Amino acid sequence: MRVHIIGTGLLGASLGLALSQQNYRVSLEDTSPTAEQLAADLGAGEPAGGQGADVDEPDIVVVATPPDVAAGVIAEALRAYPRATVTDVASIKTRLLEAVRGMVGASELDRYIGCHPMAGRERSGAIAARPDLFTARPWVVCSDEDTPADRLGAVVAMAEATGASVIHLDPGIHDAAVARVSHVPQVVASLVASQLRHAPLEEVALAGQGLRDVTRIAASDPGLWTQILTGNAEEVRAVLRDLRTELDAVISALDLGPGSTGVLARTIAWGNEGYDRIPGKHGQAPTKYAVVTVLVPDTPGTLARLFKDIGDLGINVEDFRMDHAPGRRLGIVDVSVVPATQQELEIGLSSKGWQIPESVIEKEGHA
Repeated sequence: MRVHIIGTGLLGASLGLALSQQNYRVSLEDTSPTAEQLAADLGAGEPAGGQGADVDEPDIVVVATPPDVAAGVIAEALRAYPRATVTDVASIKTRLLEAVRGMVGASELDRYIGCHPMAGRERSGAIAARPDLFTARPWVVCSDEDTPADRLGAVVAMAEATGASVIHLDPGIHDAAVARVSHVPQVVASLVASQLRHAPLEEVALAGQGLRDVTRIAASDPGLWTQILTGNAEEVRAVLRDLRTELDAVISALDLGPGSTGVLARTIAWGNEGYDRIPGKHGQAPTKYAVVTVLVPDTPGTLARLFKDIGDLGINVEDFRMDHAPGRRLGIVDVSVVPATQQELEIGLSSKGWQIPESVIEKEGHA
């Protein structure tokens, strides 16, 4: 299987790395010779030297360019490679399909299959690429009854070769979904982070893990996200209007008039309900875990020793996060485990000398 990737940023280079590891023959093309060569030097494929039309006829062409130019590049690829299946990795699908439809004929359009791997990082460019970027992540494929089965099968096989899980969606359903689970969260994270721009440093110094969790994606590329938001403007606007309605209710409730506490409690409770619907590990049903907090010295090898001790106890870590105590060389580690193993983990780690604050050991008299 030969795959030609046009665009060697984060997604294009990561796809090249993943497919090359699975013995796909990958060629790379980018308007920037430096970006193309960098992706090639990192192992993402063979550089086309800016002469994409001279590449041997590929089986699949993947357009991994910015969203605002993707339609034109897709149309050019359909004409340049008359036997290839052309796909893309853009995060908007309806407007992109409409734009491509206006540029090519029906027979060419049958060779186009829109895709969107739900993966990314805060960093951009080939230097941030990773071969495991798509592993265990959803890969949306948008096809219809006119899509040839052999072409659809090849695109699905390529996606699965990266370790992704393929999901088939209508373009409109896709755009509505990503507005809720990706595009609006980006806007909200950016808005929350923007409130820190002029905050006194002593206030920002109080930031804990909650703020970091909420604002993590606020470090994203402004140029790329402007393209994404304008490309999916209608769906994003609809979700933001709903969000504004609920935000206005909270603002009004903070006047502390009659019924205000009910509004505030309901807001948090509805958030609980929504959070509980987020898929768990590997896309499985949501699972509630017990959290064991461990205080760890900020010294080399400490985390490795902690994980070794947990492994020696035969307990699987379901999730993990770490915060740092202000002004002290001390880490606060939250280890998520299935509830049935919480007490066993706390007793075991305590016996190995780890400091566990407010543990069930102390509550039940085991320490």
